[in-house]
Amino acid sequence: MARSVAAKKSVKPAKPSYVLDEQVGFILRQVWQRHSSIFAREIGTNITPTQWAALSKLAETGPCSQNQLGRLTAMDVATIKGVIDRLTARGLTETSQDPEDGRRLLVSLTRAGQQLAEKVAPNALAITRETLAPLDAREREMLMALLNKLR
Repeated sequence: MARSVAAKKSVKPAKPSYVLDEQVGFILRQVWQRHSSIFAREIGTNITPTQWAALSKLAETGPCSQNQLGRLTAMDVATIKGVIDRLTARGLTETSQDPEDGRRLLVSLTRAGQQLAEKVAPNALAITRETLAPLDAREREMLMALLNKLR
């Protein structure tokens, strides 16, 4: 009547239709966590990735509206406002009235912000190199092309 435990066969469950480790979002999050760890260790100053994005984009483009800077750095309105508020409080950015449209404020780097951007840029390049280090040159190029295609 009662079957013994030894008589029961162990049945391996069928592969589920959704396996987290095979999902692009999960893999991208793990890669982002690795990159963030490298960034925090190697950036060489107390600055977040979003603050660095704003500083480096301003160094690249020059003054622009906060709204435009948010679009250029893929940050929503609230995030870019907070980033600029913190950078301004640190004396790294400043705002001024747009001479072409008095209703709009332009964000620009201060001298200290420009100097920091120049000082940190080599570290940021090294962070990218370390993040991509497991890949050979062809794989790095392919990865960047594929990621750009997914944007």
